[in-house]
Amino acid sequence: RVCATEEAGYFYSRISNPTVAVFEKRSAALEGGTAAVATASGQAAIFNTIICLAGTGDNIVASINLYGGTYSLFKTLLPRLGITVHWAKQETREEFAKYIDDKTKMVYVESIGNPRCSIPDLQGLADVAHENHIPLVVDNTFGACGTWCKPIDFGADIVLHSATKWMGGHGTVVGGVIIDCGTFDWGKAGDRFPRLMKKEGPMNFSYWKAFGNIAFAMALRLDILMEVGSILAPASAQQLLIGMETLSLRCERHAKNTMEVARFLEGHPRIAWVNYPDERKLTKRSAGLESNQYHANAKKYLRQGFGGVLAFGPKGGDKASKMLLDYVRVISHQTNVGDSKTLATHPWNSTHVIMSEKDRREAGITPAFIRFSVGTEDVRDIIEDLDQALAKLPDDIVNAHNEKLEAKLTAGTDICDTKTKTALNGQIDVNDVDVALSRSNHPIA
Repeated sequence: RVCATEEAGYFYSRISNPTVAVFEKRSAALEGGTAAVATASGQAAIFNTIICLAGTGDNIVASINLYGGTYSLFKTLLPRLGITVHWAKQETREEFAKYIDDKTKMVYVESIGNPRCSIPDLQGLADVAHENHIPLVVDNTFGACGTWCKPIDFGADIVLHSATKWMGGHGTVVGGVIIDCGTFDWGKAGDRFPRLMKKEGPMNFSYWKAFGNIAFAMALRLDILMEVGSILAPASAQQLLIGMETLSLRCERHAKNTMEVARFLEGHPRIAWVNYPDERKLTKRSAGLESNQYHANAKKYLRQGFGGVLAFGPKGGDKASKMLLDYVRVISHQTNVGDSKTLATHPWNSTHVIMSEKDRREAGITPAFIRFSVGTEDVRDIIEDLDQALAKLPDDIVNAHNEKLEAKLTAGTDICDTKTKTALNGQIDVNDVDVALSRSNHPIA
């Protein structure tokens, strides 16, 4: 009876497991969803969600402001499966609406974009998705499982996580989870999602008729997870459950520390720009905080702080960034985020290296861009480490490149033209160059 789904139970851990089920239930509860399916990694959560809803000839509309691994999946693997990705350069309903057609299976965004901390208009995107009878899928990894952002409150239908990050909290385990919010009316979508509506797949019944508001979670588990095998190991689930016990406590410290580090960087003479959607503007030279272009969305969609990641660019360009990461002692140079340790990385040459230069710039990433995941250490140790590392940067490096200008350049600008190249080398002031800030997808406003 359990094998036939006539009653609940466990018979094989590739489908479900008691320890994993506890993790799934707690994840769903924190996000306000009706059900959850755990996976071996965050990347598996993304892939399983897409192949559950889309197939050959279909498309999805996604923001350009995504984690590099997600971008790689969308750019290289999905096309091999016949799934097209339309890239929205701005995270507004108008931009996404341009790409939606009768073959579109989802709108896909991150609640807080990795790495540039962009904040999309979640409510607007939910509205345009639902008008077209497709779900809004939100990767809420940087929202820390409902702590800083709860996408379901703004219309999200499916929420994903790399549980490796804040949910685990210590960089010791890899895992992912998919939360079915139970809000999407698959029946109204008609024939757009045959896997959920028709009697096809290994179970040969209509998931929508059989399971109602958990139809997606059940189709995901029985049609995808059972076949693909990307299940979360019970031992990993136990590690994640231990991490989740201190999630709210850690996130409070993460957010407080991140705000203080942002303040320090914003006031440092060797920092060109800072991107953190904090609620306060500190000085006239502020490159982030209240003047941040995403501040209004941050106030609307974030709570209990503005997250545990910021971005910044030191004066001196990529040479200065690389040297800075070599000079830090307390801060770890790693590509992870959401750890209790403070972690820094250089996305241009690491997490987003697969992107073309044009795509990286359109995503607001410059060669000097540093993604900074602030830990739970004493914030004085973090700031002192940054301060000593910045002090070691040679003056000739710091003064050789106009990073503030490069960060402000309009997406698609030819950075090799003579006027711009001269400005980037620090020979003329940023104000002497015509920069269309209002239309650009740059890290500062």
